[in-house]
Amino acid sequence: MTSTVMEQPINSYHLIAQTCLLAGKIILQNGGETYRVEDTMVRIAAAYGISDAQSYVTPTGILFAMDASVPTTRLIRISERSTNLRKVTLVNDISRRISQGKLEVGEAHRLLTEIDESSFAYPTWLQVLVAAVSSGCFLVMFGGPWHDFLSAVLAGGLGFGSMVLLHRLVPVKLFAEFVASLILGGVTILLVKSGLALHMDTVIIGSVMPLVPGLHITNAVRDLMAGHLVSGLSKGVEAFLTAFAIGAGIAAVLSFY
Repeated sequence: MTSTVMEQPINSYHLIAQTCLLAGKIILQNGGETYRVEDTMVRIAAAYGISDAQSYVTPTGILFAMDASVPTTRLIRISERSTNLRKVTLVNDISRRISQGKLEVGEAHRLLTEIDESSFAYPTWLQVLVAAVSSGCFLVMFGGPWHDFLSAVLAGGLGFGSMVLLHRLVPVKLFAEFVASLILGGVTILLVKSGLALHMDTVIIGSVMPLVPGLHITNAVRDLMAGHLVSGLSKGVEAFLTAFAIGAGIAAVLSFY
């Protein structure tokens, strides 16, 4: 009888820890800030009666500890990161419902598992189409002529599409971005030489914008402002390397122009 009574709290603590880790993992993998991950995990634990939970988050891992009557410490590695703010929004909504006492821990864990296993991603063709159209819009925003709109759409679409394809074939993001910028710059030069585009500089600037790591730069600054120096610096370095790969690809193409 005593053994049965003790098993339930232990299982409950483990489930709470798993729920907190799963929520943090989803946010971190899909473009959320480090301080948002830590705050969400601590709030979920507090809502389930664990007031002394601690979390330490970096871009590549999450360490979570609960110093309850049954001490629990968990570590999870983060190897893949992307941008899917819909998942971040859904996890935030579940976190609020937990804080309001509307979700039991088992139900919350089930909902988070469904979010984690779902893609919620737009089809690749739509992503490429939106990147292409946005490239043309960036061209106009940066002062380029409407005559070059379709050229920017073509170059931006081919550049973004090649990056997505290459990243699937070779799981090295910097390589995919470098080759994509090579393709983008080469297409732009061909369009200018054929007379279809007038201003090579604005076409390149507009078409390269979908590759620019804007979210990473923003998250790096916000993490630094929140005092998360390790995460802020590492995200800043990642954004710098991405920008360097893009710039190197364009510079390599222009050197042969």
